[in-house]
Amino acid sequence: MAVPKRKTSPSRKGMRRSHQALVVQPHAECGNCGELKRPHHVCGHCGHYDGREVVAAGKDIKGTVRV
Repeated sequence: MAVPKRKTSPSRKGMRRSHQALVVQPHAECGNCGELKRPHHVCGHCGHYDGREVVAAGKDIKGTVRV
């Protein structure tokens, strides 16, 4: 079994974990209702995307069939 010869320093450990930081997701305002939503996604509040209603308002967006 492979065993490390030396202890990993905090600096090296930090460099290895530098890509594991959480990324802040961008948000845009919905053009229809003004709620915050992810860009290029259907609004979870009103169901609109690109100026038209894609999902009926109040209906759960998860599990809907994409057209």
